[in-house]
Amino acid sequence: MNHNVSLSAPPRRTRRIVLLGLVVLGTASAMYVVRGPLMMSAPRCMAGRWHGCFDTFNGVVLMTLVALPVAVLVVWALARRRRAAGGTSAWRTSLAEVGMVHGTVPFLWLTMMPGAGAGTVPGRVSLVPLRDLVTMGPLGIVGNLLVFASLGFFAPMRFAALASVPRILALGAGCSVLVETAQYVLRLDRVSSVDDVLVNAAGAVLAALASRRWWRTTAEVPSDQPRPALAPAG
Repeated sequence: MNHNVSLSAPPRRTRRIVLLGLVVLGTASAMYVVRGPLMMSAPRCMAGRWHGCFDTFNGVVLMTLVALPVAVLVVWALARRRRAAGGTSAWRTSLAEVGMVHGTVPFLWLTMMPGAGAGTVPGRVSLVPLRDLVTMGPLGIVGNLLVFASLGFFAPMRFAALASVPRILALGAGCSVLVETAQYVLRLDRVSSVDDVLVNAAGAVLAALASRRWWRTTAEVPSDQPRPALAPAG
C-alpha cells in the first residue's frame, strides 16, 4: 500500500519544476501582451528622460522589469551572506526583504504620480465609504488591491511581530492613510478616498493569507543570527 501511495504522489522536485515552468510561462505570456506599450516608452527610459518614461505607467512597468534581475541578484547575495554566517531561513528572509521593496515601490510611484492639474487644483477628499468603488471600475479595484500586496505577502515572512491578520490589516491601512494624506498635502490632482484605504488594506490582507504557510513565528530563530551551539553531552 505504501509503495502504491509513493508512486501516485508526484515527487516534490517534480512539483517544483512544474510550478517554475508555469511561472516562466505566465511571465512570458505577460511580457508578450505588454510588449507593445513597453517598447513605446523604452527609448525615453533608456535615455533617462523623465517625461514619457518615469511619469507614465508604461515607463514605470518597464523599469520595474529591468530592475528584476538586479533584485534577484540582491536576494542571492543576501542569502549567501546569511548562510555563510550560519543563519536559518536565509533564502526566505532575503526574498522577503527584497520582495517588499521591489513589489511595493513601483505601485507607490504610480499612486503618487501627479495629475494634469497638480499644484493648481485643490486637494479633494472623499470620506463616504463604498461610494467611490462604483467609479473605480474593475481595473482600478485590482490596481488598488496590488498597491500593498507585496508588503502584505512578504512582511509576515520577514517579521514575526507582523505574523497575524489584524496586524497586517493595520499595516496596510496605516500605509494607505499616509499615501492618501501625502496626495492631499502635495496637491497631486488626486482624490484622497477612504475607499482607497479600504481596498489597499484588503489587498494586503489577501496577500498575507496567501503566504500564511511561510510566516515566521516567534519560536523561530531570526535568520540573521547564528544557530545556537549544541551543548556537550555529559
